[in-house]
Amino acid sequence: MMVEGPKFTGIIGNANNGNNFYDFTQGFYQKLGEGSNMSIDSMGSLQTSNGGGSISMSVDNSSVGSNDSHTHILNHPGLRPVHNNNSVGHSVLRPGRVSHALSDDALAQALMDNRFPTEGLQNFDEWTIDLRKLNMGMAFAQGAFGKLYKGTYNGEDVAIKILERPENSPEKAQLMEQQFQQEVMMLATLKHPNIVRFIGGCRKPMVWCIVTEYAKGGSVRQFLQRRQNRSVPLKLAVKQALDVARGMAYVHGLGFIHRDLKSDNLLIFGDKSIKIADFGVARIEVQTEGMTPETGTYRWMAPEMIQHRPYTQKVDVYSFGIVLWELITGMLPFQNMTAVQAAFAVVNKGVRPIIPNDCLPVLNEIMTRCWDANPEVRPPFSEIVRMLEHAETEVMSTVRKARFRCCITQPMTVD
Repeated sequence: MMVEGPKFTGIIGNANNGNNFYDFTQGFYQKLGEGSNMSIDSMGSLQTSNGGGSISMSVDNSSVGSNDSHTHILNHPGLRPVHNNNSVGHSVLRPGRVSHALSDDALAQALMDNRFPTEGLQNFDEWTIDLRKLNMGMAFAQGAFGKLYKGTYNGEDVAIKILERPENSPEKAQLMEQQFQQEVMMLATLKHPNIVRFIGGCRKPMVWCIVTEYAKGGSVRQFLQRRQNRSVPLKLAVKQALDVARGMAYVHGLGFIHRDLKSDNLLIFGDKSIKIADFGVARIEVQTEGMTPETGTYRWMAPEMIQHRPYTQKVDVYSFGIVLWELITGMLPFQNMTAVQAAFAVVNKGVRPIIPNDCLPVLNEIMTRCWDANPEVRPPFSEIVRMLEHAETEVMSTVRKARFRCCITQPMTVD
């Protein structure tokens, strides 16, 4: 069990549009390259893609710095924002070194500096990566306390998350250490075809590193954006929903909660299968009093989390209902609202996304039950898997070529 301490929040940047939540996210996220796509809803995670690939990076509220708490490495004079559109494939990668293009990247240099010892995580020593086999490529996402890079490890394409140890705040450093330990512990424990594969991690004096497999297909949200909100083939939508449900049934079976299940954290691989990523804010389900409710993203967040009430694994079931709606409509939930407006409407007005008229009854039932305001009504993932398998059989036998034609004139309805 990880003990969550107080949160450190602050505004980074000065986007002044009258909405504090939106200002925060606008200032917190930094686009790397003109070809990047980025979600700006989340206070708990960062997701971008450059060149089609994607992985998620958790930067929870305990690691968000205020204006006066910038840390040493990310303020390093040699650490410049990335303003080009170069992919990793254009970099010269050398074993155990950063590419030439990263010669001024202080985080990458801190990780690969062989003057300092490489340490692993206690009880997970077998997962300590050999930096001599790691080839660092270009960064494709950056948050307040870390960056994401593409690279290779033992010749395999990987995503490399580097988190910086806050130099001037022992309290924040301790919280980030807990975050790092939690993510390593969970990723090393979770072994399932629908969970992103953990490759390893390590510690250096000023940085922590986590390496996972790289998803060339990007995230589900990016896939839907590329389709310009057009509906996807029903067969594919149900297949991918089943991937998520099976992965989450496994996660819940081990007693974990993801807490930030959303389309940005669902990665698409070459066979179009889905793997769940970003377990940085997940935790073992114990007493829910004291759990940090603000982690997660408002468009996908269960009412009890928004209201700071105690919660259970059923918050993930609620989020899955929203994800299923995305898959069968191709649309962004509450797309005409800001994230804060969506949260207010969900909690105070019972608003949910509108279900298409031609939706299969079984899918309608799954979504309606998953996002019920009462967590006890929401089905466990084991039951959701059975219902989706029934839906898959129905699609194959009766509506093989069906697609949802989402003629939705209004983006939501009040239950």
